[in-house]
Amino acid sequence: MPRHRPALVACCVALPALLALAAPVQARTVWRCVRDGTVSLSTAPEPGSTCEAREIADDAVQAPNLWGAMGVFSGVLYEREQDGVLVYGTRRLPGAREYLRFTARTPPGEPAHEGLGAVGAPRLQPHSALFAAAARTYGLDEAWLRAIAHAESGFDADAVSPKGARGVMQLMPDVIADYEVADPHAPGESIRAGARHLRGLLRRYDGDRTSALAAYNAGIGAVARHGGVPPYAETQAYIAKVQALYLRYRAAMGDPVERPAL
Repeated sequence: MPRHRPALVACCVALPALLALAAPVQARTVWRCVRDGTVSLSTAPEPGSTCEAREIADDAVQAPNLWGAMGVFSGVLYEREQDGVLVYGTRRLPGAREYLRFTARTPPGEPAHEGLGAVGAPRLQPHSALFAAAARTYGLDEAWLRAIAHAESGFDADAVSPKGARGVMQLMPDVIADYEVADPHAPGESIRAGARHLRGLLRRYDGDRTSALAAYNAGIGAVARHGGVPPYAETQAYIAKVQALYLRYRAAMGDPVERPAL
């Protein structure tokens, strides 16, 4: 029976002894799985959960925090058989066996990312009706759409990046042309086109938000060339910022706050 060493341990805990359990020779794919407001990490998608793949670079200086801001908590890493393969995860599923216990220390405060600044508090007022309408029309999570706009422009309709991205959703020239945006600085046009583009990216990547964010930031070509999230510091910081903001917007909009699955 194939056996996957628990590479995700490097993402769930900070103890050097547990980091040494990760296999040293291949790129890491860790699945962040959410069910009923609880979060788990797994080496394969969990049945019954909504899971997103996260790529972990072999040469990462330190393991990224995939949990979110959950303080310090103790958990269990379980081993189970799934589709003929031994996989590891932090949610107790039928047939799972305890593999080891761990303590995770997640950041309590304000993460900051080079070139993007501090995450900041959620802002629900800017263009609120436009975000609600675009999310509803294109089947997007409104908190996620708002988090992207926050990270992209801080809701500044006049924002222009050095690379030529414009407006609230920082639409690049090819996106502006593809969606026939007459005025990329008009908030309504920008938000609608950004939402349509994100819906298209989610369809392209089978609902994987991490790949969609990578393509939104670095382009579809870059994701294709690298077979996933490109090894660009800016893109990786951007994804981390959007993910942090998404949790804050969920909480601000009254959605259940995520907690670890124990």
